[in-house]
Amino acid sequence: MFHYIKYVLFHILIIPQILGFILGGDWLYLGFAFAVGTIVIGDLLLGDDDSIPQYKHGWILSLQLYSSLIFIVAINFVLVWSISSSDPLGFGTMIHSLTGYDALAARETNTITGLIIGTLGCGLLTSVVGTIVGHELTHRTWDPVAMVIGRWLLAFSWDAGFAIEHVYGHHAYVGSVDDPATAPRGRNVYYHIIASTIKGNISAWKLEAERLTKKRQHLLSYNNRYIRGLLMSFSLEAAAYMIAGWEGVLIFTASALIAKAFLEIVNFMEHYGIVRDPKTPVQPYHSWNTNKRVSSWATFNLTRHSHHHAEGDVPFHKLKPYQDAPMMVNGYLTTIFLTLIPPVWNAIMIPKVLEWDRKYASEGELILAEEANKRSGLSGFQTTVSLA
Repeated sequence: MFHYIKYVLFHILIIPQILGFILGGDWLYLGFAFAVGTIVIGDLLLGDDDSIPQYKHGWILSLQLYSSLIFIVAINFVLVWSISSSDPLGFGTMIHSLTGYDALAARETNTITGLIIGTLGCGLLTSVVGTIVGHELTHRTWDPVAMVIGRWLLAFSWDAGFAIEHVYGHHAYVGSVDDPATAPRGRNVYYHIIASTIKGNISAWKLEAERLTKKRQHLLSYNNRYIRGLLMSFSLEAAAYMIAGWEGVLIFTASALIAKAFLEIVNFMEHYGIVRDPKTPVQPYHSWNTNKRVSSWATFNLTRHSHHHAEGDVPFHKLKPYQDAPMMVNGYLTTIFLTLIPPVWNAIMIPKVLEWDRKYASEGELILAEEANKRSGLSGFQTTVSLA
């Protein structure tokens, strides 16, 4: 039973964030602090999870994934409600009648700093609960329910196009210069967030155009999944406006962009510096992995990234850890924080990437690696890669 329960960690992470917005004032810091503390400290103290349990009731795990849409709606509603000048849906009044706590009065004590941290926490959890689950569900291309829920989850980060580019672009071109999500050697994470977002959306549009052309359907029509994804996000912006006017639009958009940024940071660290000839099959060594326990539970085994790229349509609970795969520095959130300090990131990753060259790269990839080192602009990479 524990192996089913462990994946409800994301529910546990999101509840303090919702409570923080309801309690107001200094409680706005609660959600972000709790999520960061739980994941980072949990990874440090609880070690690795190499287990490969067998599940008889996969539907239970699917329900956990589907339920994330309820939580993502709830957290974004209280985010926008926290800045509203009215009481949409009578939410504050309901809280007062049920608990005796005057949430409307508490909301008046909110500060700009508190709202910034609260928005950052909402963005982080929208990424964990929305983007990561949306990623899992939109890989289930045979399941219309999973696809609909997954795309709505991605719409909360203005990223419904991810369901197109990631599945049909990234998984085909990972590790190559044709993949927007693979960060080349020497790139810093801030540039990557912008470059990968722009190139990823261009790729999604092109992929969808190719699909519609083959089906002889009009590009500028409702058949275009990219356009439908934009309309989904616009509808959420409209809801934010109805709840809290332009201030609601601003805070919802900020949270969405933060969530999108977290996704691109994850892309950055999952494939940083890895090279691959796109004409060759993807191998387990073309992804950075981690088996840290809490990261694995919170991300539905996204940490087992090598197996995910080997078999993209395998459900998360069947992914296996590859013991000989390249390993990240630590768990996901710890690694995310390290990417935000480029000098520290470079000091850690340059030796790891060069070790990747020596340990994993094929003869053809060694040539690509040497070319990538020269383009990196970092002195640490300016070394000759042995072709022996």
